[in-house]
Amino acid sequence: MLLGTVLVLLLLGSAGTASAHAALESTDPADGSVLKSAPRALTLTFSESVALLDDSFRVYDPDNRRVKTSSAHHAKDAGDTASVTLPAKLGTGTFTVAWRVVSADSHPVSGAFTFSIGKPSATTTPISTAPNENPLTASLYDTARYFAYIAAALLIGTATFLALCRPPNPTVLNKPILTGWWTLLASTLALLILRAPYEAGTGLATAFDPAALPRTLTTRPGEALAARLLLLAATAAFLLRLRGRDRFGRVALGTGTALAVGLALTWASAEHASAGIQVPVAMTSAVLHLLAMSVWLGGLTALLTVLYRSPDLDAAPVARFSRLAFISVTVLVVTGIYQSWRGLGSWNALTGTSYGHILLVKLGAVVLLLAAAAWSRQWTARLAGAEVPLRVPELVKTGADGTPHSTSRGEGEALPDPGAGDGSPDGYRRGLRRSVLLEVAVGVIVLVITTLLTNTLPGRAAAEAQQTATPADIPAASVTMVPFRVGNAGGKVQITLDPGRVGLNSVEAVVYGPDGGFATVPELRLSFTLPSQKIGPLDANIKDEGGYWGTNSLNLPIAGTWTMKVTVRTSDIDQVSVERRVRIVR
Repeated sequence: MLLGTVLVLLLLGSAGTASAHAALESTDPADGSVLKSAPRALTLTFSESVALLDDSFRVYDPDNRRVKTSSAHHAKDAGDTASVTLPAKLGTGTFTVAWRVVSADSHPVSGAFTFSIGKPSATTTPISTAPNENPLTASLYDTARYFAYIAAALLIGTATFLALCRPPNPTVLNKPILTGWWTLLASTLALLILRAPYEAGTGLATAFDPAALPRTLTTRPGEALAARLLLLAATAAFLLRLRGRDRFGRVALGTGTALAVGLALTWASAEHASAGIQVPVAMTSAVLHLLAMSVWLGGLTALLTVLYRSPDLDAAPVARFSRLAFISVTVLVVTGIYQSWRGLGSWNALTGTSYGHILLVKLGAVVLLLAAAAWSRQWTARLAGAEVPLRVPELVKTGADGTPHSTSRGEGEALPDPGAGDGSPDGYRRGLRRSVLLEVAVGVIVLVITTLLTNTLPGRAAAEAQQTATPADIPAASVTMVPFRVGNAGGKVQITLDPGRVGLNSVEAVVYGPDGGFATVPELRLSFTLPSQKIGPLDANIKDEGGYWGTNSLNLPIAGTWTMKVTVRTSDIDQVSVERRVRIVR
């Protein structure tokens, strides 16, 4: 039942498109620029290191013919650049460049821009010439990532509980450990197979290209996944060797710790921590954060299993896990604060970026998780207190013949606690099962939110990209008011495009009701089409940010009068689409 709940939450969490994490800082030639002569090369500079694909650049002339270029390479050996050499003769007019690279944290990012030689010209090149995201490939890849996180927590946390908390019947934990190992193996293999089409944005069929897997194994994410498979093989051998033991020596504990750290490193070396500022500190923090999360949440699952499978469980293993959980929470708080600071960069990013909004939701969920943990600690303390032997003084009675004799409770029999139900250990175990079950449920939600954070552009990178993409002479943002009516109900949507120019734009859409007050709708969609150039529709992919709908990653590559289509859904069956024209300038 719990696994089914997890699956539903993960599938819902992966429904959106993943945000890329390397922000484009500049292009040479600049987006929308007009040159007197043809450039010899194209160079893109990003906010972090990027990996290049075989088809990272596609250049099209004004007649929509692809221009032959050199292979993509890093300019001047700088890992945060991507460059191609152009032919000596390009002609005149407007050229379109579609690009796609892979961020240092393993997420692909793509976009398009234009430049003109001599003077601008009409172009029929659609934006779809860039490799598009394949929804099925992206969803399967994200789902595999989520299952890998859950499996790691189950495997590491259950093994740690078994070794350090020493439950009386360790065999009940064999199934959770095997489930965690097999799930992590299957999800890792799936990630390895899906990596090539995920990077290229293509369908599942390309995963079986003979060159796909060898190329994946030469990339950092591929190397991390291959290392994870080797560590899983070593973990299997280690677990088989220790099977049946109820006590573990220093060598076994040291070996298990090394394997757990190695598994955690396969995540840290290929995600957020591996790019940006303070990489060594960030990777250390990421490893500790993942291990602490696994020990806590995986240990909670193990404790819940033991509570249900061993009804007569005494308080000692529970008390040991309580102390272990306290240490894990402390590590989570310290590393979480550091990672939040590193990802945000400023207080403004906490409320002004999608990363900050998701982080606030996670903080709220963590507060609930800590409250559930405190409740579990109370039940643990009551269970431990109920199992302390209490000797009851003898009750002296006088018989009918006047001879005194005594009666007493059984030695070691505990007096009932009038303030806590029936006061029996069984009653406390039932209470502890309920509190741990709540703790596991909230922990799953925290884990889902955490995986969503790994798919979101960090606030620091978003702020840097906005600064570099917004010169000081940019005019005021474009604001459009779009009235709508569905049946007898109506309202309006205020849409703000900032800066309202060619290139990267942020979108903020606010829905107002008929009385002029804020209104909520179940769905709001926004797309842009440039009919004169046959470009679009480009989906803005706006998301509900709590009070408004928005995104920071809308790229409008060409100046002109765009048709903005707004679709408002007010119920399961009622929706309306309204179009407005928006002028995008260079």
